[in-house]
Amino acid sequence: MDRRKAIKASSLAAGGLVLSSATACKAATAAVATDQGLKGTFKHSVSRWCYGKLPLEQLCEAVQSYGMHSIELTGPDEWEIMKDYGLTCAIGWDKYPEGVSLDNFYSNPDNHDKLEEYFKALIPKAVKAGVDNLIVLSGKRQGRTDYQNLINCKNGINRIIGLAEDNGITISMEYLNSKVNHPDHQFDNMEWGVALCEMIDSPNFKILYDIYHAQIMEGDVVATIRKYADYISHYHTAGVPGRHEIDETNELNYRYIMEEIKKTGYTGFIGQEFVPSGETDEERLEALRQAVLICDV
Repeated sequence: MDRRKAIKASSLAAGGLVLSSATACKAATAAVATDQGLKGTFKHSVSRWCYGKLPLEQLCEAVQSYGMHSIELTGPDEWEIMKDYGLTCAIGWDKYPEGVSLDNFYSNPDNHDKLEEYFKALIPKAVKAGVDNLIVLSGKRQGRTDYQNLINCKNGINRIIGLAEDNGITISMEYLNSKVNHPDHQFDNMEWGVALCEMIDSPNFKILYDIYHAQIMEGDVVATIRKYADYISHYHTAGVPGRHEIDETNELNYRYIMEEIKKTGYTGFIGQEFVPSGETDEERLEALRQAVLICDV
């Protein structure tokens, strides 16, 4: 445990280092340019798949102009392009091995050998690119009990967590809903994810708390964040219902949620993962800009 305690101490120290705050926006609706900046409480990111129809370079230009920091759920080839725009990847991945998918991941022990090799190849690439958070998933229940899948996920992740610790990489498992988007998904409640964190017992294994998915499954988003903030490494947003914009057209008050996240001391990334509903590229990108302003507290 001595190595893990040392890693935890250094991680906590690094967590205190945040990007310097630029000039605050003069008004909530003001244009956000890179020379104007945001408040600096959080770093701002967007999931690549939500803007998958845009060429990466065009999305990079928009993200950069909005004062954002990252395009996430991207892989090594994309990281190289993003560097030219001064952007990083808040949480990364690469093409999964054959047979591994969002629905068929660590809960299935048949995948553990393939996932071990996957992360042994991906972690050095992430270190080289300065990407320090990588996503994992539980996968479906597939007829197993919650406890069986806890053990399966623990055993699989323990095969790569030492390598992650040695390289300063956080492995984050995403909370997904099983009611609307991902039937039978195992990690669909916060207590199961926290139990897995406790079983793995590493400062380098955390939870990607997706607010959209959590609202559908359990609600009580702010109370959950207050209770389990120490287990969360990253946040995702989207409007409920529909997974669209996070403005007044959805049932969640994202401004209030961000204020509560701020109170926990979190200074990491807020990842926008809503599907923009606009008909044109300009409308869809404007929705992203507005989302960043809502989350800039």
